[in-house]
Amino acid sequence: MSRFRYIAFHKPYGVLSQFTGEPDQRTLAEFGLPPGVYAAGRLDKDSEGLLVLSDDGPFIKRLLDPDHGHARSYLVQVEGLPTLRDLQRLSGGVVIKGYRTKPCRAELLHEPPKVEARDPPIRARKAIPTSWVKITLNEGKNRQVRRMTAAIGFPTLRLLRVTMGKLGLEDLAQGSWRDVRRQDIL
Repeated sequence: MSRFRYIAFHKPYGVLSQFTGEPDQRTLAEFGLPPGVYAAGRLDKDSEGLLVLSDDGPFIKRLLDPDHGHARSYLVQVEGLPTLRDLQRLSGGVVIKGYRTKPCRAELLHEPPKVEARDPPIRARKAIPTSWVKITLNEGKNRQVRRMTAAIGFPTLRLLRVTMGKLGLEDLAQGSWRDVRRQDIL
């Protein structure tokens, strides 16, 4: 048995990826996570989905190191309906804040994914349809997916990370966590 803990957590919308915050902010502290673990990377407050936590510092460093290029997949609800050409632009890398993103995989989902409702729900406009795109990256800059979809003209309305390395979110409910093994992730 490992002396380290590895945890898959389904971070809800509106929660910081840290244990402390301002008095009016929701943090990881409210979810009964074991002491001594910390987040391997971040999901911003407006994003939700899979967050890996551990007390194994070298493992976290390796997981986040861009030289190792571990894939991260996101389900992204965007405003509008991207064309194949739009997705090819996204896949080839786009310039955000003076940086060209690495190539990624981007595909339009023809059916909305089966995901829990978000609280609060996304803003909806009757005249503008929404669609879902699955994006898989091997890097993770601050608010990267949101900036990438905006760069091709499709603002992100909802962002849900569903995989990190080999680990998937699967049916883990919002606000829930489970122990996993290191080899389940890398």
